[in-house]
Amino acid sequence: MYDLDELLAFDHVMRSGSMTRSARELGLVKSTLSRRIAHLERQLSQPLLRRQSNRLLPTEAGHAFHVYCRQILELAEQGRQALQELNAEVSGELHVVAHNALARSWLSARLTAFMECHPAVRLTLLTCTAPTLTADSQALTVWLGEVRGSELRQEVLGWLHRGLYGHPDYFVRRGYPQHPRELVRHTWIDLLGETEQGLTLTHREKGSDFHFHPPESRLRVDQQMLHGDALAHGHGLGLMPDWLAQARERAHPGSLVRCLPEWDAPAVPVTLLYPYGFRPRRLSALLAFLREALPDAWQPSPVPQLNPMADGRDESVAGRATQRCPSTP
Repeated sequence: MYDLDELLAFDHVMRSGSMTRSARELGLVKSTLSRRIAHLERQLSQPLLRRQSNRLLPTEAGHAFHVYCRQILELAEQGRQALQELNAEVSGELHVVAHNALARSWLSARLTAFMECHPAVRLTLLTCTAPTLTADSQALTVWLGEVRGSELRQEVLGWLHRGLYGHPDYFVRRGYPQHPRELVRHTWIDLLGETEQGLTLTHREKGSDFHFHPPESRLRVDQQMLHGDALAHGHGLGLMPDWLAQARERAHPGSLVRCLPEWDAPAVPVTLLYPYGFRPRRLSALLAFLREALPDAWQPSPVPQLNPMADGRDESVAGRATQRCPSTP
């Protein structure tokens, strides 16, 4: 049976090529590190490293054994993590990647509440313009919109309904459209990539569709916050999630009005993306917490919302979630 300390010593030297540097990283004296590798070589009856100039290089046997060495160390680490997960306390490092539209409007307060429930958790929150897609990501991604080509597990938390919005002064200057066909005469504020293929609006009562290509936008932005600012400053019309428009209207009354309220744009999903397979206890706890913290306005399925601006309050499970910690799965 191989000694894990000896395997760790060999792995470090393989990656650094220096006995001195590896000893410093491992907090060992150089002679101890050298003795561990020598003992491992005696067990294997083959030299694993050779010196060339001032660098240690692997032998053919060293190259071959290092593959299995990494597998043994990784299995040992997985075993350590699995035992750590049995502890009652939720602890450790969490990385969360968020769509910029959700980070300030919903997620940051939820993460703060989660950390208050679990003081031993350390958390990093990053915003981005594109979701993480690769299977090697260990982060939890909270995304707004469709996600294609992802190698991660996808879980839809809810759906945000969308409509057309503008500032009241804009409608005084340019008139209030009575039908989607009149939108081509209005100034359009574009969120990059959102309406490049055109936009389909569905009449809530009649069920009829109207597809149109918005006029070319003089102002194009890549963040929901900047997009909302442009609309609230009266620069034109644009497509916006009702839930975000409600939040802005509560903070700045009279800054946004929904036009053509009987016409709905396709709803967009709020999606969690996280790795398949084994999940650390801290990640499972965060997933459970976010599932319990959904605003009531986030519909479980993309069905029409009858009165998107009728209620100025955000009475939601999220508000209740800040008052208590959900049970850990």
